[in-house]
Amino acid sequence: MKPGVHSRGRTSPHDPELRWLDDQEKAAWTGLISLALLLPGSLETPLRQEHGLTLFEYLALSRLSDAPDRTLRMGELAFLASGSLSRLSNVIKRCEKRGWVVRTPDPTDGRYTLARLTESGFDIVHVAAPTHLLSVRRTVLDPLNATDQKALIRIAQKLRIVPESLS
Repeated sequence: MKPGVHSRGRTSPHDPELRWLDDQEKAAWTGLISLALLLPGSLETPLRQEHGLTLFEYLALSRLSDAPDRTLRMGELAFLASGSLSRLSNVIKRCEKRGWVVRTPDPTDGRYTLARLTESGFDIVHVAAPTHLLSVRRTVLDPLNATDQKALIRIAQKLRIVPESLS
Protein backbone atom coordinates (compact mmCIF):
# COMPACT_ATOMS: atom_id res chain seq x y z
CA MET A 1 0.00 0.00 0.00
CA LYS A 2 1.25 3.52 -0.81
CA PRO A 3 2.21 5.65 2.18
CA GLY A 4 -0.56 8.02 3.16
CA VAL A 5 -3.31 6.01 1.43
CA HIS A 6 -5.85 4.04 3.44
CA SER A 7 -6.82 0.57 2.30
CA ARG A 8 -10.11 1.96 0.93
CA GLY A 9 -8.22 4.31 -1.40
CA ARG A 10 -8.82 7.48 0.60
CA THR A 11 -5.96 9.88 1.13
CA SER A 12 -4.63 10.19 4.65
CA PRO A 13 -4.26 13.64 6.23
CA HIS A 14 -0.54 12.83 6.42
CA ASP A 15 -0.15 12.24 2.67
CA PRO A 16 2.76 14.38 1.39
CA GLU A 17 0.82 14.90 -1.89
CA LEU A 18 -2.09 16.54 -0.06
CA ARG A 19 -2.02 20.34 -0.36
CA TRP A 20 -3.80 22.06 2.51
CA LEU A 21 -5.44 25.41 1.82
CA ASP A 22 -3.41 28.53 2.50
CA ASP A 23 -5.15 31.58 3.99
CA GLN A 24 -6.11 33.07 0.61
CA GLU A 25 -7.40 29.75 -0.74
CA LYS A 26 -9.38 29.16 2.45
CA ALA A 27 -10.94 32.64 2.25
CA ALA A 28 -11.83 32.07 -1.43
CA TRP A 29 -13.33 28.65 -0.72
CA THR A 30 -15.34 29.70 2.34
CA GLY A 31 -16.61 32.78 0.50
CA LEU A 32 -17.72 30.70 -2.47
CA ILE A 33 -19.38 27.97 -0.42
CA SER A 34 -21.20 30.58 1.67
CA LEU A 35 -22.56 32.12 -1.53
CA ALA A 36 -23.49 28.72 -2.93
CA LEU A 37 -25.41 27.77 0.21
CA LEU A 38 -27.00 31.11 1.15
CA LEU A 39 -27.69 32.83 -2.16
CA PRO A 40 -30.40 30.46 -3.46
CA GLY A 41 -32.44 30.96 -0.28
CA SER A 42 -32.12 34.74 -0.52
CA LEU A 43 -33.39 34.63 -4.10
CA GLU A 44 -36.10 32.04 -3.40
CA THR A 45 -37.72 33.56 -0.31
CA PRO A 46 -39.48 36.45 -2.13
CA LEU A 47 -40.64 34.11 -4.92
CA ARG A 48 -42.10 31.69 -2.37
CA GLN A 49 -43.73 34.40 -0.26
CA GLU A 50 -45.28 36.37 -3.11
CA HIS A 51 -45.93 33.71 -5.78
CA GLY A 52 -45.62 30.24 -4.21
CA LEU A 53 -42.68 29.40 -6.51
CA THR A 54 -39.33 27.84 -5.76
CA LEU A 55 -36.31 29.40 -7.40
CA PHE A 56 -35.83 26.31 -9.57
CA GLU A 57 -39.49 26.39 -10.67
CA TYR A 58 -39.13 30.03 -11.62
CA LEU A 59 -35.89 29.39 -13.53
CA ALA A 60 -37.42 26.49 -15.47
CA LEU A 61 -40.60 28.41 -16.29
CA SER A 62 -38.69 31.54 -17.30
CA ARG A 63 -36.41 29.53 -19.60
CA LEU A 64 -39.50 28.08 -21.25
CA SER A 65 -40.98 31.57 -21.60
CA ASP A 66 -37.89 32.66 -23.56
CA ALA A 67 -37.84 29.60 -25.85
CA PRO A 68 -39.28 29.53 -29.37
CA ASP A 69 -42.95 28.54 -29.09
CA ARG A 70 -42.30 28.44 -25.31
CA THR A 71 -41.20 24.83 -25.81
CA LEU A 72 -37.97 22.95 -25.06
CA ARG A 73 -36.80 19.37 -24.80
CA MET A 74 -36.62 18.36 -21.17
CA GLY A 75 -32.87 17.68 -21.34
CA GLU A 76 -32.17 21.12 -22.78
CA LEU A 77 -34.42 22.74 -20.19
CA ALA A 78 -32.60 20.92 -17.39
CA PHE A 79 -29.30 22.27 -18.70
CA LEU A 80 -30.63 25.82 -19.09
CA ALA A 81 -32.19 25.77 -15.61
CA SER A 82 -28.94 24.36 -14.14
CA GLY A 83 -30.54 21.22 -12.74
CA SER A 84 -30.61 17.50 -13.25
CA LEU A 85 -33.17 15.88 -15.51
CA SER A 86 -34.69 13.98 -12.57
CA ARG A 87 -35.07 17.17 -10.51
CA LEU A 88 -36.59 18.94 -13.50
CA SER A 89 -39.02 16.07 -14.10
CA ASN A 90 -40.34 16.41 -10.56
CA VAL A 91 -40.69 20.18 -10.90
CA ILE A 92 -42.42 19.91 -14.29
CA LYS A 93 -44.82 17.34 -12.86
CA ARG A 94 -45.82 19.86 -10.16
CA CYS A 95 -46.11 22.60 -12.78
CA GLU A 96 -48.33 20.36 -14.92
CA LYS A 97 -50.68 19.87 -11.96
CA ARG A 98 -50.93 23.65 -11.64
CA GLY A 99 -51.69 23.97 -15.37
CA TRP A 100 -48.46 25.85 -16.14
CA VAL A 101 -46.73 23.28 -18.37
CA VAL A 102 -47.74 20.50 -20.75
CA ARG A 103 -45.42 17.61 -21.64
CA THR A 104 -45.65 15.82 -24.97
CA PRO A 105 -43.46 13.44 -26.97
CA ASP A 106 -41.19 15.23 -29.43
CA PRO A 107 -42.84 14.70 -32.84
CA THR A 108 -39.45 14.77 -34.58
CA ASP A 109 -37.94 12.15 -32.26
CA GLY A 110 -40.19 10.25 -29.88
CA ARG A 111 -37.27 9.40 -27.61
CA TYR A 112 -37.45 12.94 -26.26
CA THR A 113 -40.11 14.77 -24.27
CA LEU A 114 -41.04 18.38 -24.87
CA ALA A 115 -42.13 20.79 -22.15
CA ARG A 116 -44.39 23.63 -23.32
CA LEU A 117 -45.33 26.62 -21.20
CA THR A 118 -49.08 27.25 -21.16
CA GLU A 119 -50.70 30.71 -21.10
CA SER A 120 -51.30 30.24 -17.39
CA GLY A 121 -47.61 29.37 -16.95
CA PHE A 122 -46.58 32.41 -18.93
CA ASP A 123 -48.81 34.55 -16.73
CA ILE A 124 -47.14 33.34 -13.53
CA VAL A 125 -43.67 34.00 -14.98
CA HIS A 126 -44.79 37.46 -16.10
CA VAL A 127 -46.15 38.28 -12.63
CA ALA A 128 -43.16 36.78 -10.74
CA ALA A 129 -40.42 38.29 -12.95
CA PRO A 130 -40.31 41.70 -11.23
CA THR A 131 -40.01 40.02 -7.81
CA HIS A 132 -37.11 37.92 -9.05
CA LEU A 133 -35.45 40.85 -10.79
CA LEU A 134 -35.58 42.99 -7.64
CA SER A 135 -34.01 40.16 -5.61
CA VAL A 136 -31.26 39.60 -8.19
CA ARG A 137 -30.47 43.30 -8.34
CA ARG A 138 -30.55 43.85 -4.57
CA THR A 139 -28.68 40.69 -3.63
CA VAL A 140 -26.21 40.18 -6.48
CA LEU A 141 -25.85 42.91 -9.08
CA ASP A 142 -26.24 46.24 -7.29
CA PRO A 143 -23.45 45.60 -4.73
CA LEU A 144 -21.05 44.95 -7.66
CA ASN A 145 -19.62 47.49 -10.07
CA ALA A 146 -19.12 46.67 -13.77
CA THR A 147 -15.57 45.37 -13.13
CA ASP A 148 -16.84 43.08 -10.36
CA GLN A 149 -19.62 41.79 -12.62
CA LYS A 150 -17.12 40.98 -15.38
CA ALA A 151 -14.92 39.21 -12.82
CA LEU A 152 -17.92 37.20 -11.62
CA ILE A 153 -18.70 36.15 -15.21
CA ARG A 154 -15.05 35.16 -15.76
CA ILE A 155 -14.88 33.17 -12.51
CA ALA A 156 -18.20 31.43 -13.19
CA GLN A 157 -16.96 30.46 -16.67
CA LYS A 158 -13.73 29.06 -15.23
CA LEU A 159 -15.75 27.03 -12.76
CA ARG A 160 -18.10 26.02 -15.61
CA ILE A 161 -21.16 27.45 -13.91
CA VAL A 162 -22.17 29.76 -16.77
CA PRO A 163 -22.63 28.04 -20.16
CA GLU A 164 -20.22 29.45 -22.76
CA SER A 165 -23.17 30.48 -24.93
CA LEU A 166 -24.09 33.10 -22.32
CA SER A 167 -20.68 34.78 -22.28
